[in-house]
Amino acid sequence: MVRAPCCEKMGLKKGPWTPEEDQVLINYIKLYGHGNWRALPKQAGLLRCGKSCRLRWINYLRPDIKRGNFTREEEDIIIKLHEMLGNRWSAIAARLPGRTDNEIKNIWHTHLKKRLKKQQDNLNKRPEGKIISSSSSSTDLHQYRSVVAEPRRSE
Repeated sequence: MVRAPCCEKMGLKKGPWTPEEDQVLINYIKLYGHGNWRALPKQAGLLRCGKSCRLRWINYLRPDIKRGNFTREEEDIIIKLHEMLGNRWSAIAARLPGRTDNEIKNIWHTHLKKRLKKQQDNLNKRPEGKIISSSSSSTDLHQYRSVVAEPRRSE
């Protein structure tokens, strides 16, 4: 069985959204809600497919979207959640109000993954600048990492 296409491609507009289209989508969703995304473009009078409308609303037009750079706390949360959940961007986004899964995925691949790799590379080097050889024992490496990564706190 083959699933029916989401839309008939003929006659639909592709490419960047205009401010007028954005306003039509915003007004329609304010009045009626989004309901069925496949039916929405025709009901709203847009020459777009439902998927395009859904993604435009979710990633750009929702009123509760947080704009701007990620804070250090948000980045730390993403790193911790990625360790637990992996590449489940929507599950991570659910724990960061106002941030979209697409935005989180992009920040991960452009900044955070590289920062973690750099930190890991720094951990693999001894303070004297010597690189830990593969013959070093794993307990020696574990002890070194725990000392470098987590300094003791006085209580």
